[in-house]
Amino acid sequence: MTANSRCSAAEPPGLETQRREIESLLRECELRAGDSWYVVEHRWFEQWKEFVDGGDQNSSSFPGQIDNSDLFEDLDSYHLKERLVENEDFVLVPAEAWHKLLAWYGMVDSQPPLERKVVDLPSTLKVEVYPVEVFLCLHSNMENVITAQFSRTDNIQSIQRAMCQSFSVPSGSECRLWMKSSDTNCERLRNIHMSVLDTCLSSGMTVIMETRNADGTWPSSRPQIMRNSVEDQDSYRGQPGVCGLTNLGNTCFMNSALQCLSNTPPLTEYFLQSSYLEELNFTNPLGMKGEIAEAYADVIKQMWSGRHYSVVPRVFKTKVGHFASQFLGYQQHDSQELLSFLLDGLHEDLNRVKNKEYIELRDADGRPDQEVAEEAWRNHRRRNDSVIVDTFHGLFKSTLVCPECHKVSVTFDPFCYLSIPLPVSKERVMEVFFVSLDPHAKPVQHRVVVPKAGKVSDLCLALSEMTAVPPTQMVVADVFNHRFYRIYSDDESLSCILDRDDIFVYELSVLEEQDQVLLALYLRERSHYRDYGSGSSSYGTTLFGHPLLLNVRRSSCTQHTHTFDLSWRKRRRRMTKRSCTGLRPMASVMVSSAPAAPSFSCCCCCCYSHQNVSLDQLSGLSSHLARCVSSDEQQEAADELRPSQTELSCSETSTNSRSDDTATAAPPPDINHKQPSLDREEEKEENKQEEACSPSPPPNEQPAKRRACHKRRKSLFTIQAVNSNGTTERGTGEGGSAVSFSSQPYVAIDWDPDMKKRFYNENEAEKYVKHSSMEVPQQQATVQLQECIELFTTVETLEEENPWYCPVCKKHQLATKKLDLWSLPEVLIIHLKRFSYTKFTREKLDSIVEFPLRDLDFSGCLLRKSLSNGEPPSCYDLIAVSNHYGGLRDGHYTSYAMNKDNGQWYYFDDSKVTFATEDQIVTNAAYVLFYHRQDKMRKPTLANPSTGPAPSRSANDITSCKDDDAELGAASYVTMETD
Repeated sequence: MTANSRCSAAEPPGLETQRREIESLLRECELRAGDSWYVVEHRWFEQWKEFVDGGDQNSSSFPGQIDNSDLFEDLDSYHLKERLVENEDFVLVPAEAWHKLLAWYGMVDSQPPLERKVVDLPSTLKVEVYPVEVFLCLHSNMENVITAQFSRTDNIQSIQRAMCQSFSVPSGSECRLWMKSSDTNCERLRNIHMSVLDTCLSSGMTVIMETRNADGTWPSSRPQIMRNSVEDQDSYRGQPGVCGLTNLGNTCFMNSALQCLSNTPPLTEYFLQSSYLEELNFTNPLGMKGEIAEAYADVIKQMWSGRHYSVVPRVFKTKVGHFASQFLGYQQHDSQELLSFLLDGLHEDLNRVKNKEYIELRDADGRPDQEVAEEAWRNHRRRNDSVIVDTFHGLFKSTLVCPECHKVSVTFDPFCYLSIPLPVSKERVMEVFFVSLDPHAKPVQHRVVVPKAGKVSDLCLALSEMTAVPPTQMVVADVFNHRFYRIYSDDESLSCILDRDDIFVYELSVLEEQDQVLLALYLRERSHYRDYGSGSSSYGTTLFGHPLLLNVRRSSCTQHTHTFDLSWRKRRRRMTKRSCTGLRPMASVMVSSAPAAPSFSCCCCCCYSHQNVSLDQLSGLSSHLARCVSSDEQQEAADELRPSQTELSCSETSTNSRSDDTATAAPPPDINHKQPSLDREEEKEENKQEEACSPSPPPNEQPAKRRACHKRRKSLFTIQAVNSNGTTERGTGEGGSAVSFSSQPYVAIDWDPDMKKRFYNENEAEKYVKHSSMEVPQQQATVQLQECIELFTTVETLEEENPWYCPVCKKHQLATKKLDLWSLPEVLIIHLKRFSYTKFTREKLDSIVEFPLRDLDFSGCLLRKSLSNGEPPSCYDLIAVSNHYGGLRDGHYTSYAMNKDNGQWYYFDDSKVTFATEDQIVTNAAYVLFYHRQDKMRKPTLANPSTGPAPSRSANDITSCKDDDAELGAASYVTMETD
């Protein structure tokens, strides 16, 4: 019997039986999502009902073959008419009833059966009479469009199969679909297992299919021509995998991790063979909807196409930042942290377990290790089954012992990589500058060894052994940007001081009085113009040079009239004789704890008070200025206020960086000046020289005129009270209120710019000498990888921040913990813990870890000394290394990796790739090591290339769309930027 024939091999049942069976099916059949129902023309069904109700087989009301002609717009396309109404234009019958009617009456020739699916709409079940009708086309030829209908319950994979069949796409081609929701924008149909209803695909929309290019990219990565056009492939043909990664801005950490994973053979082959497409897990709540796996696959396929010098991993970077906010932006991060996130993300995106069951973990309770380990691994695989687990996961044994009740808890836990510690020295080498009280001594750079957990007093004690200065006469400060960033107390921890800080240790004078103040002294240069914009009449100032610290008697600073002896006699010897009488440095000082500001003035050329604030108290200032003020040989002024033609150029050399730029300068010769005694006779002699140097006034010049001329002479500098930043507080300008000595006092010497240029030698001020300790080369610590692994398995006591809850004691205990290796993965990742972050310290260990390139044997480290039949050996060969250069605050990541196809080592530095030799790999920059188990390694399939230098590869060589394509206009292409 044919489907469209009324005749059948067996006669249909009686009319009453037909009526009863169909009515029963219509009455009892319920709508269930996914079931099929059929559309029957209402007029034909009503005539059938009349026929069976009459009970006459020969009645003229016989309906004939099922005919739905009235439901179609035309009989060529059999497109259903719009706005048909149920029970007026058609009726719906369940599949079983339809097949009975079709068997009894047949169907008009060539008419298709109108099968419709039951869809589960929000809050209701409904037969979709009108399915989704969409337009289908290929991305390479978007003018060739066909129309197809799909049920809302169909998945996207059914559309993909229909398109592959309709457009003759070769089998095995990797393709993906886009849903065109507007004229120019498309949305990726990422999950091919989702239904049409869930993807919001509706009638009238277009579905575009694209297939991956030979170079690993997708056509949608740039605008494509709708006409039949074929892209010119890049002419470059290189070794697959030997491809750089463009630095997008501090993304070297990401590039380093990607290069290491890219050269991990089992993982790369898994993606190159597109095995991931069948294992993408879009429903895993712990995953990233398959987006991380797809973004990683795109990068790998481009890198291993052999058609790129360098790849721009912009989409991958965006996806990582979307799912891990810590990697948003363009700050520097840790390659191991990125690697940890990526391996976990790939695992969850590719987890073959769709519904994770709850498993209650059991303690060993005295059971054999083998039994507990096998149980733990089975439980792990019941919830975690992916290529990441197959390749990178191992098992270690964790043993905890309660210090009180001695309860022993044994568990076996999986791991994806081993983070092993490096031996840490208990000592620390610090470089500091010592500023002596000697007026002519330059700062001396010392290298001292101190306890790593020591205090600032330990630093002073170590420096005292080199300088013979008692540690009680030292104060330690951090100098930054010409000011004191921090002044340390003796009991502060040395962990507060970082290696890059500029640390100065100042020698202090000994005062008999107990009531003394540590005075901080800054050097500032006044501007030529007053700062009218700030609402004050004071001058603007700029810090320069090195600040000073000195002891001052507190009691002397509370008096209203005292002279500051700035040891002008010493400075005068460094200046010209003419200038010594022409300059009158007036010191307007406001450094009192009294409510009113005392004004101190000093005519330093003729006033020598050794009382109160004396030379002994301000010896630090004296020595600094004695070294910095220009000498007689450097200053030969033609007259007292005109700069000399032979004057040295003293340009400002300071910067805003905290780096020690002076450390690279050659140390000047250490000139030891003999300090002359300042006795009465010498003082008289100097006064005579001053009189000789001074121009004689005309006989008829009046004393008042001489005083007025004397008043107009410029002062060399003034002294001002400031805050810790070196700025004058509002209201404490010249003649303002005083700064209280109840806190750390700060004073600034404000130089007149013209006077500073003439008489302050900045080159001399910046000089320093190196102590012999700086010439001793620092020993580079070297450890063996085996030592680090043994340290990893050493018994340790838990920290107070991470105690263990003892089930016997019913409280948290600082138990002892021991880790042992039980089973190792195919690819073993070893993370060297170079960065140490604790509550009190932060440091990077630059020790050289000697790790083998071949035959790394773990048989002595495994807890199981004998392997059962079928278990793999424990020998590994190195395949990749992630390197970190620099310190804690900054640095750069690169990588070494061995190509799986030719066995050649390469050095990857962002977009640059060069050949590498095995003797270059072991350095103190090695950070993350990748080892491949020997039984899984395959021999290279290609000959090893020449070991000569390979040409650097740049991301600028990436080809882009031709200009000819752009001339076709914006309407000729569609951009898919939402990927």
